Amino acid sequence: MEKTRKKVRKNINQVVVSGTLGFISGILIFMLMAFSAMPALMLKTKESKLGFNETVESLQESIEKNGWVVSTVMDMNKSMAKHGVEFGHRVKLIKLCKPDYAKSVLTSNRDVSVMMPCTFSVWESDDGKVYLSRMNMSLMAKMFGGNVAKVMGGKVVKDEDKILTGILKD
Repeated sequence: MEKTRKKVRKNINQVVVSGTLGFISGILIFMLMAFSAMPALMLKTKESKLGFNETVESLQESIEKNGWVVSTVMDMNKSMAKHGVEFGHRVKLIKLCKPDYAKSVLTSNRDVSVMMPCTFSVWESDDGKVYLSRMNMSLMAKMFGGNVAKVMGGKVVKDEDKILTGILKD
């Protein structure tokens, strides 16, 4: 009878150890997968229907038409060239702001200013196609919650979608 009890205890211990190791392994695998997926989740990139210059011009017009302000258009190629670095593919950053949204966010969360103003990147791929990239504001805002989620994850996301209408391929 004692042998049977020892055998049962040994089997239970093996099951507990195996289960614990399996659980920990599962968590580690999940964390690795989540970490490797983060870059793709944090950025949204879509191909433009237009050429490079037309994308930049249409974007600027649409930003202003939708009540936003273009604060800066930064030509990354020119900026790098000033420092002796040549880059063959065109890249421009269009920085935009909606002052009342900015005030609302800054009133509650000044540290979020590091993500302001909003930025669209228009860039050329190796095969000459034109793409537009932006932060996934909806996901970013959820991480902060509160007023940031309300403004950046709600109003900003809706406005960005309106701004990009007719510019991006579906």
